[in-house]
Amino acid sequence: MTTDVTAIVPDGHSKPIGLYSPGVALSVSATDRLVFVSGQVATDDQGNVLAPGDAGAQAEIVFERIRQVLNGAGADLADLVNLVIYVHDVARDFKAVSTVRNRVLSRPAPASTLVEVSRLAEEGCLVEISGIAVVSGDGARQAR
Repeated sequence: MTTDVTAIVPDGHSKPIGLYSPGVALSVSATDRLVFVSGQVATDDQGNVLAPGDAGAQAEIVFERIRQVLNGAGADLADLVNLVIYVHDVARDFKAVSTVRNRVLSRPAPASTLVEVSRLAEEGCLVEISGIAVVSGDGARQAR
């Protein structure tokens, strides 16, 4: 089996702060792909932090950024099978982030991990989320 790897860099995303792609699609068969989404944070296309101090609003932005990366691979949030959510303060931010997560994701819900970290790579960001999606079959969604 030959694998094909494609970097996904949606229009309007801020430039990565290191050598990585916002997403990578990996063909695992003639019709099936895995899509890996790098950790997304709430920044604009210039790298400015959006919604400072508001974990719920940042989560909204982050899930939109994840959706954009997935759309670049012909996938959507419904195709997610795994998420890792990093928050700066679980006691303060869990409820707000969880509320957004529960609203934007469909069932079956992806496997998930939530981790509290001392800080994120982008100063001022309270939440970062990475994910993995599976796109199966020759009827893969068109980019939205």
